[in-house]
Amino acid sequence: MRRLALALILAISARAAAAQATAADVLITNGTLYDGSGTPGRRADVALRADRIVFVGDAKGAGITAARTIDATGLIVAPGFIDPHTHAQPDLSSASRRTNLAYIMQGVTTVATNNDGSGPVGIGALLAKWDSAGIGTNALLFVPQGSVRGAVMGMSDRAPTPAQLQQMRALVERGMREGAFGMSTGLYYAPGSYSTTEEIIELAKVAAAHGGIYDTHQRDESSYTIGLLASVREVLRIGRDAHIPVHFSHIKALGADVWGDADTVIAMIHAAQREGISVAACQYPYDASGTSLVSALVPRWAEAGGRDSLLARIAAPATHARLAGEMRDNLRRRGGAGAMLIVSSRQRDLAGKRLDAIAAARGTEPVEAALEIIRTVGDQSVASFNMNAKDIDTFMRADFVTTCSDGSDGHPRKFGTFPRKIRDYVLDRPVLTMERAIASSSSQPARDLQIAQRGRIEVGWFGDVIVFDPKTIRDLSTYAEPERLAVGMKWVFVNGKAAVENGVPTHSLAGRALRFTK
Repeated sequence: MRRLALALILAISARAAAAQATAADVLITNGTLYDGSGTPGRRADVALRADRIVFVGDAKGAGITAARTIDATGLIVAPGFIDPHTHAQPDLSSASRRTNLAYIMQGVTTVATNNDGSGPVGIGALLAKWDSAGIGTNALLFVPQGSVRGAVMGMSDRAPTPAQLQQMRALVERGMREGAFGMSTGLYYAPGSYSTTEEIIELAKVAAAHGGIYDTHQRDESSYTIGLLASVREVLRIGRDAHIPVHFSHIKALGADVWGDADTVIAMIHAAQREGISVAACQYPYDASGTSLVSALVPRWAEAGGRDSLLARIAAPATHARLAGEMRDNLRRRGGAGAMLIVSSRQRDLAGKRLDAIAAARGTEPVEAALEIIRTVGDQSVASFNMNAKDIDTFMRADFVTTCSDGSDGHPRKFGTFPRKIRDYVLDRPVLTMERAIASSSSQPARDLQIAQRGRIEVGWFGDVIVFDPKTIRDLSTYAEPERLAVGMKWVFVNGKAAVENGVPTHSLAGRALRFTK
């Protein structure tokens, strides 16, 4: 009798344990699962408990129960998207924008920021702020080399002294110890542009010692200085000499001088990979880059010393003539004044206008109009239409290229990149398969950035999961209305918590400040 009672108790306990083991907070059923691995979609259910994925498969057959069940019939279930290049740091640090809604509504659950060598140098303090205040998406940081150089040397266009180089090394070291995932550069922008390759290699070695990556807006994506192909060689040399994985941010062939060079760039990168260098890249699906009027047109020598020095060069007849001449050539590279749109400005007569129209209204030529704007109003955000469709397609098909937004205010890519890629390049025009598009937006950037346990739908991994409708997913943001939210995301889960429910944002702050550990 006692044995029978004991057996009964054990059986009841086993059933209770099994029920506890299979109970979930959320069960997503009947969807087509693209798990991020790059394999075709399949019918599978996904269960979440707390912040983790706890089941993938046939929930009914396995007896899975859940507090909430979502019927995803006709919908696609995928890992939350990961954006390796954003300018989301100000939004994440803002009390009113920290939900990161522009990205959440695209299905992006993790963003990298401090790209282009720009952003706060204090990595630990910023991560701690996000921990305390809460953020809507997961977020990680790079040590921004341009800001590091600026902190030590200001806008000086010269080589660092040994002591200054050591100061910069120490700042990169501190940032890596505080949780940065690597070091970013913007070698096209001042003051990063004043750095030699050797200087960058020395700093990259510090990031490499901590297992980080080197992320770069390369020195030249066009024909401004050393040229696109020489710039690619520089990035690959940094990877080789610093023994660090390299990542090309927003890879492109910018301007008519280099259109058609995408195949050559890809061949160079594949050769470097065969040599043993770890090389990856990301891309946004737009033919217009986003930058500023100064960055697009003003040569870097004219920026040395900062804004006061630039204004003095504009005012002095001798330097004005040289400056205007070089700006005209830069404007030619960009496709002319009709290809340059001012996307945001405090001045109503500038915002939403192209430079040729502004110049005509002012009765002057475009470069002089640009100089007058810089002098009287200040720098302006611009969209520069300078890429061609064939190069965009070619880069997108490359096996090492992932999706990124380079999201900045005034450009529609901040609100539309990921749905646009799926709508335009998968569903409307089959440049990529759905499985490839999803992998290039999830598991592949997770691998490139070295983010643990995100980017795949796997048991035990973090519960960053999206559910979207392939019939309705699309970007709505335009150059005229760049802040229109994307549509088609039905459910977005960040660390197991719903950030979007039935297409409506919940404004949850379930994101986490991610710290790199070697």
